[in-house]
Amino acid sequence: MPYVNGYPERNFAVFARDAQDTLTPNATQRTTLIVAACYIVAIAILWHLPYVSVIIYPFKLLTVGFHEMSHAFAGVLTCAHIHSVELDPDEGGATRMSGGIPWITLPAGYLGSSLIGAALIVCGFDTNASKIASLALAAFFLFTLWWARKSWVTWLLIFLMSGLIVLFWFVAGGVALRYFVLFIGVMSDMYVLWDVVDDTISRKVNGSDASAFAEICGCCPSQVWGVLWLIVAFGFFAASIIIGIVAFKQSAEQQKEDASHFLPVPGSSAAVQILPTTLSTTLLCFAATSAVLLRRW
Repeated sequence: MPYVNGYPERNFAVFARDAQDTLTPNATQRTTLIVAACYIVAIAILWHLPYVSVIIYPFKLLTVGFHEMSHAFAGVLTCAHIHSVELDPDEGGATRMSGGIPWITLPAGYLGSSLIGAALIVCGFDTNASKIASLALAAFFLFTLWWARKSWVTWLLIFLMSGLIVLFWFVAGGVALRYFVLFIGVMSDMYVLWDVVDDTISRKVNGSDASAFAEICGCCPSQVWGVLWLIVAFGFFAASIIIGIVAFKQSAEQQKEDASHFLPVPGSSAAVQILPTTLSTTLLCFAATSAVLLRRW
């Protein structure tokens, strides 16, 4: 028997064949990839068109929210005090904090939002994973309201996104929710691409995260850090596609069957018994959170 590097040659052939089968998308995954590619083209077109860009305007604000909340979470992890998180109608944002470690909190905006986008893209390959992702988004919304409770734009944005999540949960047994989560993930990664290029490469913005990071680092201009962050963001995006293909090999029919038993659509036969408890618990949590936020406001 021929050997390669001390191992039987057939083992390498089997390994290569298994790897090829694992990395080859099935029909459902090919559809997901085609939809993601269409999202990229549509977002690229709508991003810069006047008037028509209003279609994706709420999602731009949401990606800004991912960016600012990544700053805030990095600040919390480095013992910073978060004063406020702001989103404004001009698609800008600001996280005001004191303390923390700037080496971590400054790059956390772009890197964190690209990581969030990559995680959502992975979940966009599977219906049940998208349901879990929507629950994680709900937790993210609550944290955002806690730190940005005085911003009416934030309240309006979160109520809009929450309404869309609930709406898409009902459509086609959660399939629409899967494509919605996929869209948010693609949008978040695309935002990192254009914002880094706009702020640090095509034109230098002195108030950008890269400029502030270059000042405290003192060794490289902001463009260098912008390129490095872009490389990391592309790495997250590529990894999300590979992980999605490897981890979620179920067909659309199998996903539909599993989704009917996991957090089923309200109103379905599988949800009749758990819906009252789930709905009442959700409303109670939301009411309690809103009361605390309004009291602190």
